[in-house]
Amino acid sequence: MKKFFALSLVLAAVLSASVAVAAPVTLVYAEVNPLDTIVGQVATVFKQKVEELSGGEITIDVQAGGVLGTEAQILDGILGGGDTVDIMRISAFALSSYGCQKAMLLSIPYTFVSREHFWKFANSDLAAEFLAEPNQIGLPLRGICYGEEGFRHFFFKDPVTGLKDLKGKKIRVSEDPVMTGMVRNLGASPTVVNFTELYSALQTGVTDAAEQPIANYRSNAFQEVAPYLLLDGHTLGAIQIIVADTGWNKLNDQQRAWIMEAGKFTQQENAKISQAAEDKVLEELKAGGTHVIEVENKAEWVEACQETIKANTASQAELYQKLVDLQ
Repeated sequence: MKKFFALSLVLAAVLSASVAVAAPVTLVYAEVNPLDTIVGQVATVFKQKVEELSGGEITIDVQAGGVLGTEAQILDGILGGGDTVDIMRISAFALSSYGCQKAMLLSIPYTFVSREHFWKFANSDLAAEFLAEPNQIGLPLRGICYGEEGFRHFFFKDPVTGLKDLKGKKIRVSEDPVMTGMVRNLGASPTVVNFTELYSALQTGVTDAAEQPIANYRSNAFQEVAPYLLLDGHTLGAIQIIVADTGWNKLNDQQRAWIMEAGKFTQQENAKISQAAEDKVLEELKAGGTHVIEVENKAEWVEACQETIKANTASQAELYQKLVDLQ
């Protein structure tokens, strides 16, 4: 009888533990852009795939449109020990401000010559090495997958025709040495403005211009206040999805596997939708009256940025060359 009673207690404990492990989990996913952007669509794909794989055991609560703060504010919160956000989509270079040196290479001007070039990287062993960097250097987060939101281009309040027209212009930048250096190299004046304040900054003349991928430019209605879009394609908008340790620690091994599998699927879907989505937006912008200016001679832009390119790749010259050679 005692043995039976003891066995019953053991079985009850096992069943109780199983129920606890399999309890539904909700993870908050932060996105600073609206859901109709490429990155917004990425969030939706990721959410749907995680919930499908887990059979509803994991719910992804997507908070889009910057309602949880700017990219920097959310990252600072995670690194400061906050647990409001479990997963977020960031610009790949954002982690360079927190000690991730490899991440910085993805924002070097004119590194990726085409989308195909980027996707060769994203699907390579080199990408896995880059994704592992945050956790390896002790940051409380880890990379899930890469993606892209299209090439980034400059847009202006006033008419422009080419590189010469950038001289003296106040161009909005984030607090990033690569972007700041590039803008200076192009003869303009880098002006730090929070993304959430950019529309009003353009409207009031605090800044004359800014840069974003085409889909983000339209979704944030920047064409209303800066209708001159110059297609220089200085940087491919590489993105990555990261999960904070606080979110990761809510999951068992099976749930973690579902998250990583969903990341691989999302990366593949991003590659399918990005170009088509961007082409559609560009045509809509043209039809709506946006002045779209093609860059005929990109070589002069590349040459102008050599100081920034060399200064920010010198310490990782061999690794940067591997990136370049993937084209």
